[in-house]
Amino acid sequence: MGTVFSFDVRGGRPAAVHAALEDAAAGLRRVDEVFSTYRDDSQISRLARGELTVGECDPEVAEVLELAAEAERVSDGWFSTRYRGRLDPTGIVKGWATERAARRLAEAGAVGVSLNGGGDVQLLGTPGAGRPWRVGVSDPLRPGGLAAVVSAAGADELAVATSGTAERGDHIVDPRTGRPAVTDLVAVTVVAPRLTWADCWATAAFAMGSREGLAWLETLPDVEALLITAGDEVRCTGGLASRLG
Repeated sequence: MGTVFSFDVRGGRPAAVHAALEDAAAGLRRVDEVFSTYRDDSQISRLARGELTVGECDPEVAEVLELAAEAERVSDGWFSTRYRGRLDPTGIVKGWATERAARRLAEAGAVGVSLNGGGDVQLLGTPGAGRPWRVGVSDPLRPGGLAAVVSAAGADELAVATSGTAERGDHIVDPRTGRPAVTDLVAVTVVAPRLTWADCWATAAFAMGSREGLAWLETLPDVEALLITAGDEVRCTGGLASRLG
């Protein structure tokens, strides 16, 4: 996946949590082996070339492609697994893999999990009694600054995902043209229970642009968002304030 993962795990039986941590890390490495579009021998590359069928791939491939098809349906095609005419589920894999790894740790007994995958975060439980997880959202126009701080207070699970041009340049594709999306946005941050979807919705909304993207995000249940334009205008969904703190 070409990114860095960081774990913050609280509580639980040390032996069980340590074993789950090793399993989660191994699972992330396996995801990279299966889904990397930079590896000619990965299952997703071989599938794209027609050398494998979905049924011949690991079950996770079918799972991810089904989730991606749902994201494409909900976004009316603004989220896509095609890049320059080639199968490329990169836009969903990182969020899905990060969320899955976080849940493995919670299932092993951890009472609080914060798993950061390349800047996108899945939060489960709490870091301590009476203390919620908090996630800073970088300001794309002011390096080192924060645009907001998201609080997971009152939520057993919460995810924060950002799509934009600050870190990776023009990497988000407009599915209608197959070329980098040209919009008035520099960043979209989505807050939702699951990182799998938060990551997809941030990507789709960025490709739409601020007006259409914000209107669409407002229709999604349990989703809040912060959109920042190149003109330094901040636009938010109606319930975002309840998630800041």
